[in-house]
Amino acid sequence: MRKLKNEELNRLSVEEFKLVKKIPVTVVLDNIRSMNNIGSVFRTADAFRIEKIYLCGITAKPPHPEIHKTALGATESVNWEYVESTVSAVKHLKGKGYSLIAIEQTEESVMPGDSIFSKTEKVAVVFGHEVRGVGQEVVNTCDYVMEIPQFGTKHSLNISVCAGIVLWELSKQFFEK
Repeated sequence: MRKLKNEELNRLSVEEFKLVKKIPVTVVLDNIRSMNNIGSVFRTADAFRIEKIYLCGITAKPPHPEIHKTALGATESVNWEYVESTVSAVKHLKGKGYSLIAIEQTEESVMPGDSIFSKTEKVAVVFGHEVRGVGQEVVNTCDYVMEIPQFGTKHSLNISVCAGIVLWELSKQFFEK
């Protein structure tokens, strides 16, 4: 098996990415403290053609060398906006007709892959602080809570890993034929 060269991957240019139709999924980062995690989410959002990222609270904003280190240029392709209050951001999205999904562990959480919305619905996914998770007031505003099952001793996944799993599961619904 021969490994493909970058030029054989037929990736979009930044200009093409900005013009191509995105899947109707928006990411909300609720007080993410690690700039490496922020950069990783940008890169994942680029990979799955996510429409936008909202950076909220203490979440750092581009340009920043620590974000760039993991984003590898995705801060230039993915649309983003800073909003001081996560609650304000999710209420704004709800007002625009988005279904809101917090990624958290709750009593009534659904699992990735569960069909909880239609392919035509706009979805906003909220990822929370590395230690405290998604704020309870934000969870209260959401329509659903999604939990990634875990079977080891730890009670959570790194946010960048979590974003990869969730955004892959959501994007499959839009890219499947």
